[in-house]
Amino acid sequence: MTRSAPDHLTPFAYFGGYLATDLVEVADLAANPGALEHGWWAVCATFEGAITGYRFAHVTVEPMSAARAPWPGIDVPWRTSMDRAEYVRGVGEIRRRIARGDVYQVNLCRLLTADLEASEAELNDELGSARADEYDPLALAHILADGNPAQYQGVLDTGIEWIVTASPELFLQRDGDELISSPIKGTAPPGELFAAKDTPENVMICDLVRNDLGKVATTGSVQVTKLLSREELPGLAHLVSTVRVQVRSEAGWREVLAATLPPGSVSGAPKHTALQAISDLESVSRGPYCGAIGYVDGDRSVASLAVGIRTFFTSHGRRQLNFGTGAGITYLSDAEAEWAETELKAARLIALASEPNC
Repeated sequence: MTRSAPDHLTPFAYFGGYLATDLVEVADLAANPGALEHGWWAVCATFEGAITGYRFAHVTVEPMSAARAPWPGIDVPWRTSMDRAEYVRGVGEIRRRIARGDVYQVNLCRLLTADLEASEAELNDELGSARADEYDPLALAHILADGNPAQYQGVLDTGIEWIVTASPELFLQRDGDELISSPIKGTAPPGELFAAKDTPENVMICDLVRNDLGKVATTGSVQVTKLLSREELPGLAHLVSTVRVQVRSEAGWREVLAATLPPGSVSGAPKHTALQAISDLESVSRGPYCGAIGYVDGDRSVASLAVGIRTFFTSHGRRQLNFGTGAGITYLSDAEAEWAETELKAARLIALASEPNC
């Protein structure tokens, strides 16, 4: 059977109600963050520090486009970069580092991966499985919008790889000289109480974010406008705090991104020693997971970037689909409970992505 090439490989982005098409520039924003001062950019920052911008020439306000192909589902096992025993050992090591005074909190994560590419035999079979390039990110985005609605839902298809996010967490929102971040720390099943560690952990990470934003803020402008707010989401609840600052006139995107990446809620405190622990304990790169994804409109000086959690992204030329999950580890952490939290955060979205929608 001969299959025609799919029609959904043209680059586009959809964030915050904006549909962006006609990709005209791809930029390394880690090297040239000043490019964000003009034009409309879809932005993807990896946890490891790569920041890529995609400048689109045509941007309209409209509902998300309809899917252009059915979602085939994922009928192969999801692999994990860290199994239960490894995760439990990792929690133990972090608790030992906390006891030594090296660090206060570390976000320990694992990556789930499924192969989208079918075998040659399946591709040649008239009833064979879908090819990797037949997985339309818009189809998955609609599935998540229906089954797991999120405030910072978005899609970026670069033509090479794609990302679909259902993130509930605001990394940075900018409107002129106002900058806002709303870190999440604390997770519980719906209607249940948070663990004893969740409140101090949220306060600690809120303080870390306050310190990060303070590096680019005018004196006296740093405000915590919401602290320890319980927010119910599909399948779980979170504790959320919000920090608001006024950005100094001389602080552009170079200074803002340098001060805030990677997001504090998914790294730890102090950030530099938490990042060392993550490097020591996690065997694979997180990539867009725990990075930042969204848009920057430099001409209007507005932006919305979400923390890259509850996010699916492809790799190896769209042949693999990845999804990350993790938990914040403190000295009060119970290793088995933290593993269960990673399962809770992944279960609903993995189930939605695994079912075909034909």
